[in-house]
Amino acid sequence: MNIIRYILALIFFASGAAKLAGLEFEMVAFERWGYSIEFMYFTGAVEVLGAIALFIPALARFSAIGLSLVMIGAMGTHVIHQEWPMLAIATIIFALTALQVKHYWLDSQSKETEA
Repeated sequence: MNIIRYILALIFFASGAAKLAGLEFEMVAFERWGYSIEFMYFTGAVEVLGAIALFIPALARFSAIGLSLVMIGAMGTHVIHQEWPMLAIATIIFALTALQVKHYWLDSQSKETEA
């Protein structure tokens, strides 16, 4: 699961940093979707903080859930705007975050039950 955590951290940190930097392609996308620039910065902050939190044991399980919720929102946006290639990418990222949620919540609970 460590490799998935590293991949997710890289994806969310890069994506969030692009939003926080106000890169033009992010601003154009949020405008096209009808979202405010403030929401873009908020989303960027959530993504960057979520990426960092994946490496903090006390926060990692909550971060995985939060990032999964971010991806549900992203998938919904891509469906509404019929952006099918982006939906495919968002769905893969969501699947990886769901694996992390399973790892942090379900796998750890079954280990506690066995002890």
